[in-house]
Amino acid sequence: MRIDVLGAVRALHDDGTPLDLGGPRHREVLARLVAAGGRMVPTDTLVDDLWAEPPVRAVGALRTFVAALRRAIEPGRPPRTPPRVLLTEGPGYALRLPRDTVDVHRFEDALARARRTPDVPADLDAALATWRGPAYADVAGSPWAQRERTRLEELRLEAVELRARLLLDSGSGAELVAELGAHVTEHPWREPAWGLLARALHQAGRQADALATLRRARTMLVDQLGLDPGADLRRLETDILRGAATLRPARTVWTAGVRLGPRTTVELARTLALAGGDALIHSRRDRLAAVRAAERTGDTALTARVIGAYDVPALWSRADDPEQSRAVVAAAERTLTALGTDGPAELRARLLATVAVESRSADLSATERRRAGQAAREAETLARELGDPALLVFALNGVFLQLFTRPGLAAARDVIGAEVLDLAARHRLPDFAVLGRLIRLQSASALGDLDAAAAHAEAAEQVAVSTEASLVPVLTGWFRARVTAARSTGPGGPAAATAAAHYRAAEQTLAETAGMPGLHRGLFALALLGLRLLHGRPAPTDPALDWGPYRPWTRPLVLLARDRDEEARAALTMTPEPPPDHMQEALWCLTAHAAARLGERPVAARAATALRAARLEDAGGASGMLTLGPVARYLAEAEACADK
Repeated sequence: MRIDVLGAVRALHDDGTPLDLGGPRHREVLARLVAAGGRMVPTDTLVDDLWAEPPVRAVGALRTFVAALRRAIEPGRPPRTPPRVLLTEGPGYALRLPRDTVDVHRFEDALARARRTPDVPADLDAALATWRGPAYADVAGSPWAQRERTRLEELRLEAVELRARLLLDSGSGAELVAELGAHVTEHPWREPAWGLLARALHQAGRQADALATLRRARTMLVDQLGLDPGADLRRLETDILRGAATLRPARTVWTAGVRLGPRTTVELARTLALAGGDALIHSRRDRLAAVRAAERTGDTALTARVIGAYDVPALWSRADDPEQSRAVVAAAERTLTALGTDGPAELRARLLATVAVESRSADLSATERRRAGQAAREAETLARELGDPALLVFALNGVFLQLFTRPGLAAARDVIGAEVLDLAARHRLPDFAVLGRLIRLQSASALGDLDAAAAHAEAAEQVAVSTEASLVPVLTGWFRARVTAARSTGPGGPAAATAAAHYRAAEQTLAETAGMPGLHRGLFALALLGLRLLHGRPAPTDPALDWGPYRPWTRPLVLLARDRDEEARAALTMTPEPPPDHMQEALWCLTAHAAARLGERPVAARAATALRAARLEDAGGASGMLTLGPVARYLAEAEACADK
């Protein structure tokens, strides 16, 4: 069975024949559960979403709809056996289907994959082709559907523009002129669309038309909105006038035409990874290709060496490419099993360290986190026994990434950073010297010691010059924006607008740095929210802001800023526990703040329990890139609400 909501709501058998879902209310119940993405939707929320003025027997009617839907979507289920698709769960219902059986989830997943790769995946074209009209088209009058339709339409436009950008980057975009011309006509306020059209015209050899397009965009923005074109459009116009090389299609040159063995490939991949940008993207792909090639040889020791040779320092607790990381972890685990517990200690230590480093905490289940933590401890023990400093810093990198199991561990991470820095200095390991400085920067930022953090930022930048670590100034630029935001609340400090401008500049630099979606997505929006909270202002409500993975925790505050209190309350009840990563203290603080605003005592109590161990830390400070202010402020709010 599959379900389609990108157009009118429908369900189809595997052979393509339609299921009889019943009347409009039945389809709306199914659609609302699809929109929840597998999460439980409370009965009260479903009732409120189905009826503007619920009838007296609304709950009974809802149960009737659910029973009918269960018969339709699981016709062969024996009597008195529990349903497997439309489940009763706690105080509500949840729809549990594989993501590839629901068109909207396939579309979202295809877009997520396309964001991570410089090539146009075939399934992005296929996903765009599944749109049969506005999402949830036959649930037109429902406020929840209107909100979801708006969100998905924004994602569709992003997908159209991303596909065009990737085609242009590959040199295959000249044929996009007509398509992008229609897109701009329909959506004239989307600045990126104008830039894409100009690039397509330029690739088609129509430089004059490309410049005219950019001037038309400027005229429209200035005359009708009073806005100057953004930096990207201005830069593009300059590049076209100069005939800049950046406008020519990029060509991959890493190992083209050269057949390399897996060991040589992974060594080259490691070198490229340290350069960042596009090289980082290609290095990760080459690394995985080398691992798979080594596995095909059947040589376990060779495979272990290839997997463990990619000891690239890792700082962030959310993977840039989770699927690729899982593939590497799986290969490392297979190789560990093949080596056995009596295998060479050095190879086992490198494989275990790889498991720990590639198992980024934000992307794991509880069982996977336990395994990653165990692997980190075993790798550290083996490395210390072997007395190999290069191996030990690699293992300690894994230990660091697994030290986000709960809020309040900044001091423990600082201890790891200090040892990494000491080992790197004594044994001339400059790449890990950078890592040690950045870990200590983050830890000092989390503990509110901005002077110490600034000293580590400066030292990291100095080492980065000799190691050509281009990502360091990107991260330290964010740190300085975070400092400006923190000081904007003090007497004589910079204005909030100045802090916002610094965040925007840091965001622009990060946006130009390829290969870091795990860090980039949602960061700028979260930084602006933190700045507003520092100044006692409501959350930003700009629909263009990308909240990325932080949306579930920011949504209640965005709804409160729009005076939609009951929707905010419903969103708060659906907010999951934050993942144990760099942002967990910040996300718990957002939950605490929303709970206090809404008087939700159980949620406030849960947030207070989580935050007590971090009472002396800064919310968001663990990232080294943004701040929401002291955790103690939000903890006090939560405790006051919980004690009422």
